[in-house]
Amino acid sequence: MTDALDIDLAPVVAEQPDPLLFATVSGAHLYGFPSRDSDVDLRGVHLLPTAELVGLGEPEETRSRMWDQGGVEMDLVTHDVRKFARLMLRRNGYVLEQLLSPLVVHTSDAHRELIALAPGVLTRHHAHHYRGFATTQWRLFEKTGELKPLLYTFRVLLTGIHLMRSGEVRAHLPTLLPEIDEAPTYLPDLVAAKAAQEHGKAEVDQERVAQDVERLQRVLDEEQALSVLPENPAAYDALHDFVVRVRLDGPQG
Repeated sequence: MTDALDIDLAPVVAEQPDPLLFATVSGAHLYGFPSRDSDVDLRGVHLLPTAELVGLGEPEETRSRMWDQGGVEMDLVTHDVRKFARLMLRRNGYVLEQLLSPLVVHTSDAHRELIALAPGVLTRHHAHHYRGFATTQWRLFEKTGELKPLLYTFRVLLTGIHLMRSGEVRAHLPTLLPEIDEAPTYLPDLVAAKAAQEHGKAEVDQERVAQDVERLQRVLDEEQALSVLPENPAAYDALHDFVVRVRLDGPQG
């Protein structure tokens, strides 16, 4: 099977109907626990022509495409820059992880400018995003017993804790572990198990895992209360100016 991150994605970028400001890899590859058969989640931002936004038609603000390439399932989702900027202002940690992903498939000057604006949208209320995401994944784990949602549960809790403490969005679980003393010591073993099988069952002590998840939820609550992050985003005007300018000038670079 082809190594997922060795696939040449330039043709995919080139064939998009409108320019891409950026495209990055998200999902398990970004989170640090892909398996051999993990699909590749590509996320990014496209730039609609002004006429499509001011005319009578419904603009295609979100586009999605799935395909198989070399035996790897590929998934590309992009938002128009205005929609993406609005999502950035809604304490949405998911879009910030996409924007800041170090696994870059395509970039531009506009992408780099958006990255520079990202700190201005961070607030202590991003903890709500990670708390809610963790709850959803934990319920899925309770229902299925699968390892994947359990790792997602721990990943988002640790990302949220780290964000509240440092003001940094970090989605890669293996590099979060040494940064957070409260992280369970068995997580590296779960990451290794996930690398071997995408949809395997979690071989864990259910009671202990439940206690650790509850404990990390309390830590996230405490760190939100202590965080020096602001109550509201500071970058609204800067993002507005950016969206107007990039619409007029194009992505550049």
